[in-house]
Amino acid sequence: MKKTTPELFGEALQRTRQRWRSQSASEPLQLSPAAKQVGMTVAISRESGAWGGSVARELGARLDWPVYDRELLEKISEETGLQTELLESLDEHESHRASEWLRSLVGALSVTSAQYGRQLLKTVSALAARGHCVIVGRGAGLLLPESSTLRIRLVAPRMTRAERERAKLSLADEATALSHVDKIDALRAEFVRKHFHEDVSDIHHYDIVLNTARFSVSQCAELIVAALKQIEEVRNA
Repeated sequence: MKKTTPELFGEALQRTRQRWRSQSASEPLQLSPAAKQVGMTVAISRESGAWGGSVARELGARLDWPVYDRELLEKISEETGLQTELLESLDEHESHRASEWLRSLVGALSVTSAQYGRQLLKTVSALAARGHCVIVGRGAGLLLPESSTLRIRLVAPRMTRAERERAKLSLADEATALSHVDKIDALRAEFVRKHFHEDVSDIHHYDIVLNTARFSVSQCAELIVAALKQIEEVRNA
């Protein structure tokens, strides 16, 4: 008999529980003071429908750097043994699904979420320690050292973003599209508050804020590359 997703989740959780040390959900994720990065990393935060993935891929192609978005979940999956689709339940925009499963399975969303956060910290840190990569979302810009991270925030007017998501996802109407972007933005904001105790929309967290209603994907990537070159010239001086 095929196992249900909650059953698979419970088994995976049992396998990995002994390998993870729990971390209090009241403590924000942060790197060890001794953590260092070799090369620059670009961390992209984005509103729903602000072309975050598209800009990241264009940037990665221009720089010949790997891009970690869903790939980050896949990497965590390899390291922990949890299936990627189950990790998505604890990720930025699917945490509400996890709460339903965990209440019936272990009754400890905060502990399990903290375990995911700890593994996220470990994985993002390892990727950024090598540098020369683009990381999308997951609070990477709040986590990694300012000296070796270019922190980008992509935004656009709410209606513009809703129209994009409506076309991309074939959503029924304008109201549905608006509800969709609001929901995703709220869940991402909740993720950052929970794990980093910060406001994801606070512009002071970022080096550059780009309005993708004003600049195309290609133009955004070009601007980011130019900024990156300026920072690297100062670092290497």
